[in-house]
Amino acid sequence: MLLDDELPGLTYLKMLCDQLPELEVVKAFNNPTLFLAELPNLDFDLCILDIEMPVMNGLQVANLLHGKPVVFTTAYKEYAADAFDLNAIDYIKKPIKIERLKQAIEKAKNHIGNLTHQNIRTFVQLNTNKGKAILFFDKIAYIKASENDSRDKVARLFNGEEFVLKNIAFEKLTELLPSNDFCRVNKKEIISIKAVQVFSFDEITTNLVSEKGKKLILTLSDTYRNNFLQKVKI
Repeated sequence: MLLDDELPGLTYLKMLCDQLPELEVVKAFNNPTLFLAELPNLDFDLCILDIEMPVMNGLQVANLLHGKPVVFTTAYKEYAADAFDLNAIDYIKKPIKIERLKQAIEKAKNHIGNLTHQNIRTFVQLNTNKGKAILFFDKIAYIKASENDSRDKVARLFNGEEFVLKNIAFEKLTELLPSNDFCRVNKKEIISIKAVQVFSFDEITTNLVSEKGKKLILTLSDTYRNNFLQKVKI
């Protein structure tokens, strides 16, 4: 979505955007009031807007976009601090150059991709001994290799329930699980970071209870130690 009260500037911005294959201009407005009037019916991922406009400036408009990512364009550098206070993706000084616009769009793509990943991927569907199961990531505490068949894995939930995941490799599981929330700690085990209570150089004590009624303790192997330490770093 494009917004700039100066028609020549808006036309030029649209021309630049049309040269970037990853962009599709849904609509272009030269009046912030008209843009906000149509806002409830507009579907867009990113708004590129000018700051200095009559009636309502771009900073005020951005505050009404309900968290939609924005890139500001302006000829006035004194607005930069205010723009970044609004968590703007980028702030481009006019006259806009296409290379600078490309940089801003790349930042926006990364930001939107991260949001999509976080908002959509909350569970995984897997074949288990109980049939097809939907396992929510925040409910999974621990996954280990099955003692009966190494091709299978056993997923334990925080409520104690267990599922045998049929014929799935640890490599595939690490692709499916959110990387910030889970960590493989040795060849046979993956753990949710939420299940970690204390850890040492080669050992992790969890907040889970083992079959013997004691705290479940896992080995932290050399291969996975650095990755684990990165994920629990404050």
